[in-house]
Amino acid sequence: MKKITRIALFLVYTFLIVACEQHIVEYDTTEIDIETTAQFQIHYMVPLSSGTANDINRIELNDQLLTNETFPLYTNYFIPYSATGGKFFTTDSGVINLKLYKGSADNLTLVYDKEIELPAGKTTLIIHDFDKMPTMVDYGEYPKITTEHTGETTWIKFHNSLYETPGVPTTLKLQYQYQYTTDWDTGEKSEWINVGEPVSFGEATGWEPVTVNKTIEISSGYARVDYRIRIIGDDGSDQGNLTVERSWGMVEYGDYWTGYIGSYRQHILSRYRVDNTSFYGRVYQHTAL
Repeated sequence: MKKITRIALFLVYTFLIVACEQHIVEYDTTEIDIETTAQFQIHYMVPLSSGTANDINRIELNDQLLTNETFPLYTNYFIPYSATGGKFFTTDSGVINLKLYKGSADNLTLVYDKEIELPAGKTTLIIHDFDKMPTMVDYGEYPKITTEHTGETTWIKFHNSLYETPGVPTTLKLQYQYQYTTDWDTGEKSEWINVGEPVSFGEATGWEPVTVNKTIEISSGYARVDYRIRIIGDDGSDQGNLTVERSWGMVEYGDYWTGYIGSYRQHILSRYRVDNTSFYGRVYQHTAL
């Protein structure tokens, strides 16, 4: 009986070895040279209404198809899109030609045709006006915090792509700030805390830590985080909250997002500060990781 058991175990062991040898798991990847390769994302932030007429349904890189209606670029979104972020297009660093075509797949119009010099590394391209060069921001490396206790940090990169009116970028230097709830029983909140340094149009902060005091103790961790924007004068003085025009008049900008511990989000301020249409200035959140 012992011999039979040993023989059976031997056969199972042999089968597992052969099975593993015959079913090697491979990943379809291409190694890149980070010293010479440009990695980039395209963020479509031109103030336009959503819908097929304004969708980008064809993108060409150096006159070669990069993406089409199978993976369209919607207004106020980015590409290559992933719900968990972290994807990039790649090409050789240096001068590239980027073309965007707007409209339905059978009725495309070339709306963007620019020569852009891309550096090696990861870059965020923000298309904010079809007639202008894109904003280019170093994507940067994801910072990390090691802790023996429960994490309490989400990471935010704030971009200033705000226009005063159509065709007129803002000249304001803006300080993004956040506030979180310190005690969920009493509702007490923290003081307002800066998210990085003030930024002018076309600039962005780095990946800045934002505290998340999670509402559920046994969980991966998330909670509401409030945000506001302060205007910073040339002398460095705080000149009050940013105001934007709504249909009922000028109002102080304020918003909130759910912060997830360990996540990375880009907050892009865009559209118009002084325009009582539906294109009033606001922040869009794009998931980086």
